[in-house]
Amino acid sequence: MMSDGGGLCLSEGGELPRLVEDQQPAQSDPEPASKTPPRELFQNEGGEDDADEEGDEDDDGEDDSGTDVLSNEEKPCTHLERAEPFGSGGLPHVFQTSHLVFYERFKAYQDYMLGDCKPSEVKDFTADYLEKVVEPCDWQALWHTDVFDVLIEVEDVDYKELRAKVELVVPLQCEARGCDLTEEAMKTLLEATMNKVSLQELHVVYDESGDFDQTALALEHLRFFYKHIWRQWDEEDEDDEFDYFVRCVEPRLRLYYDILEDRVPTGLVEEYHSVLQRCSQTFREFSSLRNGLSSDSESELDNVSMVEGLRMYEQMEALKRKLRIIENPLLRYVLGYRMNCGQLSCSAKGERPGGGRVVHVVSSSSSVQLLHGLMMEKLLPLYSGKEFEVQFHSDPSVAVSSCYEGDVVIICPGHYTVTNSISIADSIQVEGYGLPDEIVIEKRNKGDTFVETTAPDVKLSNLKFIQHDAIEGIMCVRQGKLDMENCVLQCETTGVIVRTSAQLVMNMCDLYGSKGAGVEIYPGSVCSLVGNGIHHCKEGILIKDFADALDVLPQITMMNNVIHNNEGYGVILVKPDARAAEGQPADAQSTGGEVEEEHKEGGATEAEGGATEGEGGPAASEAGSDCDVPTIVVEESPAEAQPSSVPPEFTEGNDAIKRELVATSVTKRRLQKRRMKELGAMQADENLLSQEMFVSIHGNQFRRNGMGSFGTFLY
Repeated sequence: MMSDGGGLCLSEGGELPRLVEDQQPAQSDPEPASKTPPRELFQNEGGEDDADEEGDEDDDGEDDSGTDVLSNEEKPCTHLERAEPFGSGGLPHVFQTSHLVFYERFKAYQDYMLGDCKPSEVKDFTADYLEKVVEPCDWQALWHTDVFDVLIEVEDVDYKELRAKVELVVPLQCEARGCDLTEEAMKTLLEATMNKVSLQELHVVYDESGDFDQTALALEHLRFFYKHIWRQWDEEDEDDEFDYFVRCVEPRLRLYYDILEDRVPTGLVEEYHSVLQRCSQTFREFSSLRNGLSSDSESELDNVSMVEGLRMYEQMEALKRKLRIIENPLLRYVLGYRMNCGQLSCSAKGERPGGGRVVHVVSSSSSVQLLHGLMMEKLLPLYSGKEFEVQFHSDPSVAVSSCYEGDVVIICPGHYTVTNSISIADSIQVEGYGLPDEIVIEKRNKGDTFVETTAPDVKLSNLKFIQHDAIEGIMCVRQGKLDMENCVLQCETTGVIVRTSAQLVMNMCDLYGSKGAGVEIYPGSVCSLVGNGIHHCKEGILIKDFADALDVLPQITMMNNVIHNNEGYGVILVKPDARAAEGQPADAQSTGGEVEEEHKEGGATEAEGGATEGEGGPAASEAGSDCDVPTIVVEESPAEAQPSSVPPEFTEGNDAIKRELVATSVTKRRLQKRRMKELGAMQADENLLSQEMFVSIHGNQFRRNGMGSFGTFLY
């Protein structure tokens, strides 16, 4: 069935592809289409061309897979690379299949291996896929385990059981780790397993003919699926009617590559693996306990075991819910970081051992005039006491890392490039000598945050920060207090994050460019925003509520801020849908139009804070899942809906925010009934939208925000 020709081509209409010769016009395959193996699954995204055309046309070279069909001049037969052999090199080479990109695996699972199967159908679909592409016999592979690598030959494949019947290649070719293996010992081991080994442990030996490319790729997809995608509890899901690829495979696959490409904070990655390990352990214990129960026994021991089993089941469901939150890209953004407050990158030094304080002067190049002005305006009036010492630096991050409690860093005009995150653990003051646009600190390399503070009292002023590649945000106040004044924050990912129990005072600052929220406010934090501009972000200010018994309302002061030109909302509140706690039915296909209908049924009009048609739909569809997608509830300010002397694009949102937050609590139960499947039980807080959240709110302006002045994100 395999050809010595160059490539494999996809047939039209989603059928299994046919073999074509690279240098001959496409011809009809004498074999039935259902018996031919699919192409290597690595087309350009729009490249499902007719098989007749691909025989004459070369690929456009834009596919990033790196495994396109090559011409005969480049590679006569196989299109796969040769991988380094296992062990010390005494074994034959195998195919290189472990470095496939996201799109290649996505297409393989979606179009060939899983399709639209349900969780209970995964094994059957997988077996059908393997039967079509894996050679049934007469190919060699390395049997790879943690203990040894042995060369074997496959005599038969049991597709249903995902196992292969093998024979040892004589003379023995083996690499052992920590033990000595003989030919007789290996034969005895194979006899004990009835000469059957798992397909996941087989790596196809490299062959230039191209006949075994599909076998090698199929085993790689199988191996990756059961290692990184499949969960032991998937097939036991009580709701077996959902699309397994959409709900589970795609989000888990995306998370895998987001982690691989450093798009997820390190702390959240550790949290995810920890939760996954705990959930797997709990499931094994629960399964063992369940299997040991007798269905007709009423003994006291069985009753105790049943109570213990219920406890373990509830614990497992809570862990599964955490996993789904992190796996879902949208929920990971609004909720996932809360699960891990991050590790402190440095510890406080305290006061200088010898006493005294240091003024650290940072300058890339100094002139006499600059030093004279600095001396007359700053050093002599403020720091001329005997306890002060002056040190000079050329790098702001070095100056900050040299600080002890009470030190001062003065940064002279210049453009400074730093490669590492700046962590401030002691109460210090960092100020720019000049205007913010003259003192620029730019971060180049990747990291979780740009500037992270954990000290009781940190002050930043007259500085401009430019963020590149920071995963979590440009500023993160993890603990203590950060006081920012007259700073410019040019973001690339998230803006300023105020963690639980932290405090932010942000006055007269300009923040823009965030692909997430300009300011993220966590429960239990204290945040004062006065006279700031927050614009051209995905969301302006995002207030998070997790409805946890330990969470308390944040204390927020908003005065005279201008929040404008943000893609989504000026202010958005993230809160749980009370439907999850009340157990009300849900509709997985809820859209923005249905949200509007619910508002109308409850007597709400657009002017009273009701949803407008279509505004919830696009946001809800971003998550790519038909079950775990949260819903945006659009709640426009009455000032925007009613005639006023204020121009339409200029909205005073202070009283409107108060009214709309209260209005949301009234309408939320009507919205609950048409939401998607619940992520897990979560305690709703009826006092969530209390005005106690806002200590003071007046003088703010909201202009040209894409989805309105503010809204509520229900999950």
